[in-house]
Amino acid sequence: MLRCYSTLLYNARCSSTTTNPLIKKIDRVLIANRGEIAIRVMKTARKMGIESVAVFSDADRGALFVRKADKAFHIGPAQASQSYLNVDKVIETALKAGAQGIHPGYGFLSENAGFADRCAEAGLVFIGPPSKAIRDMGTKSLAKQIMQDANVPVVEGFHGKDQSDANLKKHAKKIGYPVMLKAVYGGGGKGMRIAWKEEDFDEAVASARNEAKKSFGNDDMLVEKFVERPRHVEVQVFGDHHNNHVYLWERDCSVQRRHQKIIEEAPAPNISMETRVRLGESAVRAAAAVGYVGAGTVEFIMDPRGDFYFMEMNTRLQVEHPVSEAITGTDLVEWQLRVAQGEEIPLKQKDIPLKGHAFECRVYAEDTRKGAFMPTAGKLDYVEFPTDARVDTGVVTGDEVSVHYDPMIAKVIVWGKDRVEASAKLDRALKNTRIAGLPTNIDFVRTVLQHPEFIKGNVYTDFIPDFQKDLFHEREASFEQIVESVIGQHLAERPISKPSGPFQALNDFRLNANLRRSYKVEDKEVQLEIVDKDSFILNIDGKPVEAKVYNLTQDGHKTTFTVEADGRRWLAETVQTEQSILVYGAGEAQHQRQPSALLTGAGSGASLGDAVAPMPGIIEKVLVNAGDKVTQGQALVVMVAMKMEYIIRASKDAIVESISCAPGKNVAKNTVLVHFKEQQ
Repeated sequence: MLRCYSTLLYNARCSSTTTNPLIKKIDRVLIANRGEIAIRVMKTARKMGIESVAVFSDADRGALFVRKADKAFHIGPAQASQSYLNVDKVIETALKAGAQGIHPGYGFLSENAGFADRCAEAGLVFIGPPSKAIRDMGTKSLAKQIMQDANVPVVEGFHGKDQSDANLKKHAKKIGYPVMLKAVYGGGGKGMRIAWKEEDFDEAVASARNEAKKSFGNDDMLVEKFVERPRHVEVQVFGDHHNNHVYLWERDCSVQRRHQKIIEEAPAPNISMETRVRLGESAVRAAAAVGYVGAGTVEFIMDPRGDFYFMEMNTRLQVEHPVSEAITGTDLVEWQLRVAQGEEIPLKQKDIPLKGHAFECRVYAEDTRKGAFMPTAGKLDYVEFPTDARVDTGVVTGDEVSVHYDPMIAKVIVWGKDRVEASAKLDRALKNTRIAGLPTNIDFVRTVLQHPEFIKGNVYTDFIPDFQKDLFHEREASFEQIVESVIGQHLAERPISKPSGPFQALNDFRLNANLRRSYKVEDKEVQLEIVDKDSFILNIDGKPVEAKVYNLTQDGHKTTFTVEADGRRWLAETVQTEQSILVYGAGEAQHQRQPSALLTGAGSGASLGDAVAPMPGIIEKVLVNAGDKVTQGQALVVMVAMKMEYIIRASKDAIVESISCAPGKNVAKNTVLVHFKEQQ
């Protein structure tokens, strides 16, 4: 049987014309992606009566998107290069499944011009733009020239053929520091570094090239003048096979870490309608200049004066497309599927509405403490999302966040009649998002939403580093947080079900004295005295506080209760898993509390100051040797994890005693990489 499909693939290649893109009716679509975007495409396909076919790697065998597909096919090992990026296997599977088209989602093969050509050769509709548009816009130097010819403003920079480091450095000096180094074939924040001064250039270009080579197979760079305090404003565009092009207004994606977005909103705040229209018209000129078909995004840098410059064009559906759907009342995936079959864009420019305001938050499995934003991998012990928001996700309780892929857990999207209402809805939705087992960025995003400058709409790409002190300062637990955390832990640890015998009912009973227990909240130790099953006395900083619990209910992992203390009364709940107890209530953010028995754990084995792996990953380079003297901040090891490159630096001046890692080797989180000699 496989031989027949291989023959079919061969014949399709041999008999195919070079026409690209192909247009035909689609009854079954293969989604060459995974996770939430695969499910997103499936939902619209099902609505349109189109069957969906999933492909999955070893790591995704039991994933939610696989279970939701009409058909699913195993495609290879966990490594993306051998599964989701395996062009031959994807096309062979599409033919085997009887699909007429392939939707690439975003990432992976979505901006691979060669893949688009191969689809056409195999008689499959590539649900995306023509391969020429992908090539032209994927080459940043050529894209800039096309934009200049189309009268779209561009940033001053160098995008020539001489790619020697010396030549790039010469042009950087000519342009003037700071400069942005960007991978010519890049996207998604990969292969981008800022050189603030000439002394930073060598390390920045080496790191950018290395990441670009890993991500795109090419390390060519362009150098641009770095616009300080820039905003990242992008326009959603759409084209069809009938030379129609429209824009669906703009999004602001300025709040970022590591050049990757965290919060997106539409429309962009503090922009006049005149500027909004100029942005849209510039984006349409850009799309028309390359004969664009389907969904695409034209990204601009906007300076503090409101002047904007072309940055790049993403020739695919964007992660943040739901906010554009929310303000226009459209389904962009439906548009993609209709246009791919030869239909015209459903709306003319004059008929595209702009209604209200929308936000999207990307919920990541990552440790945000002190601004590290370290991605994490592992099991999600408990997952629950709010019902009053749109949530695009590919996970449920018990699923794994794999080290092989991006650590995004979900996208939470809200709409309101204005920015104030939409922001409040997003904050409430995030407060009601329950995730246990891995740290997330939810608390951090809620802190951003409440920052005075964000509330004013004064957002720009350096927002997080500029307000580092405000966003990451240590907060002491509030009175409500202490009370709900201690009582929540106690309630979660004791059985609530009807006692099976007379002695179980007396679990907390003691003769002549009340039972006392000790709990920790942050670094504070709190004594809990159990008066009866619903009454307690907490000793907080030497002061006794009486507390009572009402309306206690339990549903599976969740315990809900009303607590009253110090004249205040509020609702709280706990979620208990095998590893932790999460307590939610009156506090401004969710807080993870572990029961006292779980507070102690194995350490990393590192002595103070040793360089350790902040997450699981693969060692790329070791930059020092045993016996070397290093200074604080010096680069020691380069590692790659979850699609990003990380540089491990010395935390102090020291002498290297030993190296415990090697290039190409996998390391676990907290593995000692470089051990320093003890200072005398």
